[in-house]
Amino acid sequence: MPQISNKVQELTVGQLSARSGSAVSALHFYETKGLISSRRTSGNQRRYDRDALRRVAFIRAAQRVGIPLATIREALSELPDERTPNREDWARLSETWRGELEQRITQLARLRDHLDDCIGCGCLSLENCALSNPDDLNGLRGAGSRLLVEH
Repeated sequence: MPQISNKVQELTVGQLSARSGSAVSALHFYETKGLISSRRTSGNQRRYDRDALRRVAFIRAAQRVGIPLATIREALSELPDERTPNREDWARLSETWRGELEQRITQLARLRDHLDDCIGCGCLSLENCALSNPDDLNGLRGAGSRLLVEH
């Protein structure tokens, strides 16, 4: 991994790519989505503050666990612009996602636990499939909408 002197306060897109492990095209995409920002030199080249390294690491980690980019952008907007985010900043942001991740884990466990049943029967019936229609009590009353009060 290329080393960058601590005296360097701004990184080129190539340096940011090499240090973060992200493709240049991904960095450009993150920038268009408002996840990271750069300034332009007089030659119209991008320059990123060093804290972009931590932001890109955060983005990649969040994406690996399935956090949508819009949610990542919202979280990053709460970080300070004037300093590199610290451990407390990251802990506060990640705590807001803990519940969402727990829900996803529960859903994935349910999928895993019922997948054999689904593969075994192959029906994917909307009437009684544990994956397509879990816990459907209204389905027991027949087809059609059952949410309106019946007279």
